[in-house]
Amino acid sequence: MNKENISLRLSERAHFSIPIQAERSVGHYHPDILNCLANLSSDEVFTSPELANRMLDLLPQELFRSPKTRFLDPCSKSGVFLREIAKRLLAGLEEQIPDLQQRIDHIMTKQVFGIACTDLTAEMSRRTLYCTKQANGKYSVSTVFRDVQGNLRYIRCQHTWVNGKCKYCGANRAQYDRVETIESYAYPFIHKSIKEILNKDMQFDVIIGNPPYQLSDGGGTGSSAMPIYQYFVQQAKRLNPQYLSMIIPARWYTGGKGLDEFRDEMLHDKRIRILLDYNDSRLCFPGVDIAGGVCVFLWDKNYQGKCNVKNTIGDNTQYDSYRYLDEFDVFIRDYRTLNIIYKIQKLKEPTMDSVVYSRNPFGFSSTYKFVQEQSSSATVKIMTSKGDFFVPQKDITTNADIVDDWKVVMSKTSAEHAGQADKDGRKKVVSRIEILEKKHICSESYLLIGHMKDKESADNLASYVKTRFFRFLLSSVLLTQNIAKDKFQFVPLQDFSHPWTDEMLYQKYGLDKDEIAFIESMIRPME
Repeated sequence: MNKENISLRLSERAHFSIPIQAERSVGHYHPDILNCLANLSSDEVFTSPELANRMLDLLPQELFRSPKTRFLDPCSKSGVFLREIAKRLLAGLEEQIPDLQQRIDHIMTKQVFGIACTDLTAEMSRRTLYCTKQANGKYSVSTVFRDVQGNLRYIRCQHTWVNGKCKYCGANRAQYDRVETIESYAYPFIHKSIKEILNKDMQFDVIIGNPPYQLSDGGGTGSSAMPIYQYFVQQAKRLNPQYLSMIIPARWYTGGKGLDEFRDEMLHDKRIRILLDYNDSRLCFPGVDIAGGVCVFLWDKNYQGKCNVKNTIGDNTQYDSYRYLDEFDVFIRDYRTLNIIYKIQKLKEPTMDSVVYSRNPFGFSSTYKFVQEQSSSATVKIMTSKGDFFVPQKDITTNADIVDDWKVVMSKTSAEHAGQADKDGRKKVVSRIEILEKKHICSESYLLIGHMKDKESADNLASYVKTRFFRFLLSSVLLTQNIAKDKFQFVPLQDFSHPWTDEMLYQKYGLDKDEIAFIESMIRPME
């Protein structure tokens, strides 16, 4: 097959494959199906060609001019990363390997490798990269493969169960111990060695991709599901590439379910050269709302230093800063927030996390049988997500000594469920604040912010919680829907002998007009 025929055949399949020699237009519009796949749903988060290229642009471009550079996508879904890498190599190696077919064969066999997430995504990815779901098929762009999978492989794996959990990914056996005909979601990259998957040991210069984000653990979705992307990042680091880049949820900034160890590891890793932070996931995945946003990182094996943090907010405005990621035990994504925290910490005051109570402050489980009417035995009112009920005082097993105090409580679920801001880009953060009188407590649906001996002090604490200042600092580390005690670590404790307003707090901490405008652009008033 001559050069013209190869270019024409690839051009005709440009909506799936490598559009070689883009200037060879055949006069027809070919929409890229990978753009369509990227917008299908939030169940499978596919990567668009535009986003893949945004990530590839972070790499030194000389990598695409070397016939020795090896690339691996360890979690291929549509094959978009491999296709865009191959396009760049095809242009970058033209002088070194002038013959088009020889250049294609070299790239496909020596430089571009993929490990698919499932059998279906393997076929999709091969169709994207090779123009056919069989690497050795009649219509494959490469002429040298002798097997169906080529260098884009998938092997069905099984979880390894230890005490009901997979020792590699933490999957729940009750959920994922399945028959052969049902997808097990035991992803090869984190369950098998490279040699087992690719049939040989290999060293890669670049590992890049968009890993699966979570597995259901039987407890729900979103923040209650089990994160899995951290295992892909950790496994990729073990392979010791020159460069590693992945797009993942940003929830690791503040840790949380299954992420505390990973957060600590990432924050202290001085090899992270660039961090692209998106507080709105729709800037990367149109129509897909991922709580807490997403981030792209570039890890460079030979780099040690500050990270270039590029924070992109909802209106696509970008703010750059160079800083170490481990200044605190959580990551503050916006340097403007960081400057406000610096001013507050100059006063060296204690913080609200020292007085906020842990979850379920009065010890009533979800299975407890509340009664609807007050009686001589059930004298204490309890506020639950389903309304007010009553319980006997003797059943209060935790913090029984503060039942007769005035208590300030708030919903433990954020107002936006860690989702998107309103049309003006502002959040409420706290959905409900209540002052509970004596003999009135709350269930585990609420967070106990503090308790006072008198109503006036409780009112003053509630006035503080309602300020934009308070809710702004709370939101700085709130990347999941559940508000916990540790999220108050940057909120300073105040004197509650008087009420508080934003104006009083702005003056106390010496915030300038730009910082005040920033806070008020992020947080809307409480009704």
